[in-house]
Amino acid sequence: MNKTIQTDKAPFAIGPYSQAIVAGDFLYISGQLPINSVTGEFAGKDITTQTKQCLLNIKAICEAAKITLNHIVKVNIFLQDLNHFMDMNVVYGELFGDHKPARAAVQVARIPKDALIEIEAIAYLK
Repeated sequence: MNKTIQTDKAPFAIGPYSQAIVAGDFLYISGQLPINSVTGEFAGKDITTQTKQCLLNIKAICEAAKITLNHIVKVNIFLQDLNHFMDMNVVYGELFGDHKPARAAVQVARIPKDALIEIEAIAYLK
């Protein structure tokens, strides 16, 4: 049976989906936009601020599931502009530290609410 993970420390889903779902030994975290859960607004207009907020939202969801970022095994990053890759990568490295999950980063035509970035993740719970 699947379990829904929900926290008010990350933005609520803007559609018919969950912040995250536990399925078996895995936590599937929906794509996180750079929305501050307190203000409901983007954390900033630049890629570094938006990347950090996406990852802080993922961290909050992990904490609600009683795990840490170190449990994440796969990350998918969707960028509005692949030219932002290097700046995104610096912030990503700061938040993940020595933990290096498998990852993909791609440029997409458009992200909801015209964000510069969206990040989704999969965590192993054991």
